[in-house]
Amino acid sequence: MKLTGSSNWCFSRVMRFQPLLLASVMAVLAPVLIPSHALAQTPSTAADPNAQNLEPADKGTKHAPKPINPGLVQVPDVQGLPRVLIIGDSISMGYTPIVRAKLTGKANIDHPPENCGDTIRGLDKLDKWIGTGSWDVIHFNFGLHDLKYTDGKGKYISPEEGGIRDATPEVYAKNLREIATRLQKTGAKIIFATTTPVPPGTTGRVAGDEKVYNDVALGVMKELNIPIDDLGGYVAEKQKEMPPRPANEAPKPGDHRHVLGRPGEIQLPFNVHFTEDGYNQLADLVIASITKYLPPTSGK
Repeated sequence: MKLTGSSNWCFSRVMRFQPLLLASVMAVLAPVLIPSHALAQTPSTAADPNAQNLEPADKGTKHAPKPINPGLVQVPDVQGLPRVLIIGDSISMGYTPIVRAKLTGKANIDHPPENCGDTIRGLDKLDKWIGTGSWDVIHFNFGLHDLKYTDGKGKYISPEEGGIRDATPEVYAKNLREIATRLQKTGAKIIFATTTPVPPGTTGRVAGDEKVYNDVALGVMKELNIPIDDLGGYVAEKQKEMPPRPANEAPKPGDHRHVLGRPGEIQLPFNVHFTEDGYNQLADLVIASITKYLPPTSGK
């Protein structure tokens, strides 16, 4: 069929707007053509039933560099203030920035630029962490990484899966004694912080093992007359006030997100780490133990 000039113009106009017309029609017919059960399974609503307990998934790029943990940031000393070194794992990395902020103008608070891990790493790197300067107070802990189980390559697995413990209680005692003795030789006041609890369901660790390691540590510190900052005992008492979490709230295997804490809960469930309030409370305990031994500053 041959189109006239006006017909040809109308046809071209219709074809020009065809995509818009088709989209409008589909928007109207979608609820009819698409089954309701398919609409319900969109990514936003088909999540795990326990997802409300989990922290949001990381939406960053897979290869994006991780920001430096605030606990590992190296801060220049303020001249004339006492120097305090905090040695410990990721728990200490959580409370160190808070301690530093609350003791601003009263003390220099330092932490090695890494997770201090287990006593084996401590023996290897202690001289580097201490450095050549003098310290007034050294507050330290080892434990959570000594009692953990891995596959020998760094992956956390349970002892039932063939996990190998980093350091037995006997090895831990020997290493801890050597570390504490070397710290005492610095002339600083040394304080040992007890290891905080391992909750049930924690990957690569056995709930309650911290009690065994704390008993060992307390024996060593008693021998060496080193005072104790009982962070572990404090957390254990606080957590007694909270009802236990059901096992079905734990993250599924391979999901590395943390289950969110409930109001009043200072330690994350199924995890050795803490809520923001928990880290603040630990920081207050650390501050109380440190300030007992701070020398007077000039001008006081």
